[in-house]
Amino acid sequence: MPYVKTRDGTDLYVKDWGSGRPVVLIHGWPLSADSWDPQAMALAEAGHRVIAYDRRGFGRSSQPWSGYDYDTLSDDLADVMAAAGVTDGAAIIGFSMGGGEVARYMSRHGGKGVAMTGLIGSVVPGMLKTEANPHGVPPEELDKIGAQIATDRAKFFGSFLRDFYGVGLMSHPVSEETVNASWNVAMQASLKATLECAKSFGTTDFVPDLAAFTVPTLVVHGTADATVPIGATAHRVKEHVPSAQLVEYEGAPHGLFATHGNRLTKDLLTFLGG
Repeated sequence: MPYVKTRDGTDLYVKDWGSGRPVVLIHGWPLSADSWDPQAMALAEAGHRVIAYDRRGFGRSSQPWSGYDYDTLSDDLADVMAAAGVTDGAAIIGFSMGGGEVARYMSRHGGKGVAMTGLIGSVVPGMLKTEANPHGVPPEELDKIGAQIATDRAKFFGSFLRDFYGVGLMSHPVSEETVNASWNVAMQASLKATLECAKSFGTTDFVPDLAAFTVPTLVVHGTADATVPIGATAHRVKEHVPSAQLVEYEGAPHGLFATHGNRLTKDLLTFLGG
């Protein structure tokens, strides 16, 4: 490391901090592993080995033409864990789109080496509005997002990231610099990866994967998340995985790793046992 070559030859940028029990952090769309930095530092300082990587197509990882489906993305997670020598007792924690990698890894790879899971503002078990998921996002809205990205990605993310962090006329939970920094990261990703990943996290049904969640699971979600609605995701995880611990952040937007970072860090430390 810092690069791991996956089974299909893709180079993934990996950060490996600290020593102790492994905690693998998987970032959300359209950011990079750096979005986890405050939590990663705190976990490493508390005696955990923290591994975070940039998803293929994003950040410092290479930008292949294909592989943005969740089967391949979960294989990437497996390859990172194997390269890092993570074989037992790990926690895998995914934010937003990253929750999908956690879910698919648990089912596709049998939860190998995993003792705990975390879904933070996660898209699991599904974003798409259906009869079974009435609080989801209508397909036409997802299509509109793709069209806007393809037309003017810079403009789209200028608006999207303000909603992501809950920035409004009267609400400024993060600085303008934080929004701008996230915009810069989003614009570094490949357009192909950005579009294909939006399609994957918007349309993948993870309900079948939830049966594989047989380890302690923490679910954290903001009640005011306008990006990934809590009714379509976290509440349904609790229905399918009754043993999961659901923690709702009242009034929190999607990007709670920044807007409620200290609370999230404390909750993660408590869940992980220090």
